[in-house]
Amino acid sequence: MKTVVLTATFVYTCFFALAQETPTKNFSDTLKIKPDTTYWQKSFSGGVNFNQASFSNWLGGGVNSTALGLVVSTRALYERGKTSWDNTGDFQLGYVNQQGLSRKAADQLFVNSVLGQKIAPKWDMFMSGTFNTFFAPGYAYDKIAPNTGRQLISGFFAPAQLTFAWGVAYRPTDWFSLRVSPFAPRFTFVTDDAVRVSKGADGLTRPNRNATAYGVLAGKTARTEWLALQLQAALNKNVTDNININARYQMYANYQTLDAVDHRLDLIATAKINKYLSTTLGIIALFDKDFSQDWQFQQTLAIGLLYNTTTFRKKK
Repeated sequence: MKTVVLTATFVYTCFFALAQETPTKNFSDTLKIKPDTTYWQKSFSGGVNFNQASFSNWLGGGVNSTALGLVVSTRALYERGKTSWDNTGDFQLGYVNQQGLSRKAADQLFVNSVLGQKIAPKWDMFMSGTFNTFFAPGYAYDKIAPNTGRQLISGFFAPAQLTFAWGVAYRPTDWFSLRVSPFAPRFTFVTDDAVRVSKGADGLTRPNRNATAYGVLAGKTARTEWLALQLQAALNKNVTDNININARYQMYANYQTLDAVDHRLDLIATAKINKYLSTTLGIIALFDKDFSQDWQFQQTLAIGLLYNTTTFRKKK
């Protein structure tokens, strides 16, 4: 009887040990062989900046003012096999209020989408679409007609540009790409004739609904450039754990007007001070003879709240 009890106890102990070990082993094996089906990598960076100054009987002088700005940068990258789909969006909007007068300080709406097919380890064939315009109306306050106060010169879809491109891309990493498009038709829209202005002999700006605005002729709402070359370079990289550089350069050359090549450089540099605070530097440099005969610059620098998240994987 004693032998039977010992035998039964031994068998039960072995069975219990195996029962405890087998699920763990199977679960571990499942984790090892489970395929990665997450083909999307995404990132989002958003900041809100606020500045304020007030004075009361201050002999040093000054103007009461407040400033509010919003900067958002997003990216979504899909990669599966030889196919990739890279989408980016950059948005800025800011206002400054001084003694009850509100003026726009920054404004940008930019979206880019690129569909690529790998033809070599670092080379793609691609097609892309790019759209940019402004969120809100923009005004000129200097050198305008007397008793006007301000003159509308831009707004949503006034102007707006939509560009399609086909070509070859060099993409050595996830954070840098260089794209050359020998065929890149572009459509420029002006849907508000109020932004059509002209300068008189006195150098002052006045409304003129018969003027060409941003290359769009009077009486038209769009201009089409079919035959053109486009070069795009994009860099979006975390230089350190606390510093991100998002830069983009575009060159656009209409084959019919090669003496008027367009250039645009966008740069957003974000530095995290701590978990919740950041410093953001934004620069836009633009040369387009349809807009102005001179270079245009926009620069913003602000400190404010930051929210940043990413699912991008570091490649080995």
